[in-house]
Amino acid sequence: MTTGASANADSTQRSAGSPPLGKLYLVPAPLDFGCTTESPLQDVMPLGTLQAAAGLQHWICENAKTTRAYLKRINTVVPLTHAVQQQLLVELPHAVHKKGDHAAGFDAAPLLAPALQGHDMGLVSEAGMPAVADPGSSVVRAAHALGIAVVPLSGPTSLLLALAASGLNGQNFAFVGYLPQDAEERTQRIRSLESLALKTGQTQLFIETPYRSAALHKALVQALQHNTRLAVCGSLTLASAHIESRAIKEWRQREAAPTADMPTVFAIGR
Repeated sequence: MTTGASANADSTQRSAGSPPLGKLYLVPAPLDFGCTTESPLQDVMPLGTLQAAAGLQHWICENAKTTRAYLKRINTVVPLTHAVQQQLLVELPHAVHKKGDHAAGFDAAPLLAPALQGHDMGLVSEAGMPAVADPGSSVVRAAHALGIAVVPLSGPTSLLLALAASGLNGQNFAFVGYLPQDAEERTQRIRSLESLALKTGQTQLFIETPYRSAALHKALVQALQHNTRLAVCGSLTLASAHIESRAIKEWRQREAAPTADMPTVFAIGR
């Protein structure tokens, strides 16, 4: 496989007879990963995105098994150019999942060897847009360095859907990933983000795994100030979607959190 340095040399010193470089397509996935029900694919994914994905054979993914399952779903709407058994999938290393693309210091250039040979490639995560709240930015960065065109495709992105549905400031916002699991550290982080949101008007967005979403929601209601606004957006694009946005004083009047076992985006602001 081509190393990062030699791959870069190949891209800058290509002979006249070399095939044109392939493109790197950023392929969104539906937001129902890990949910008990699935959204009809044609209801949540643009046809053009499904057509582009159906024509690819080379993939960089989080998980090969779930990517094959996604390709099977695509095949029911748009026939795949290459059968699922013929798809060539390469998984990103687990270190990239755990530490993030930038912190891991991962060189993704070797994964793009097929594009240097003229093959279009797809980058896909398990839900939503790859490289946004998911691994993949190292692959995109490597593609730019190698002169490979990057083509983002349209599809659902939970962060923007939640922001739009929150009623909070959509002109100034930040995504801060996951909050600490330790209760004391989490409370400190919540109050720090609240202070920033109230001072600047910048909406603060963050996420949590489904099995910890109810606990985070409870911590937010306990730690935030009376008039701070909290938006909770769970199971977006599914029939079971639950979206609420209200002041903390109103959340405290409710008996239970609506977020148990849901993939959820939280937002706080004024």
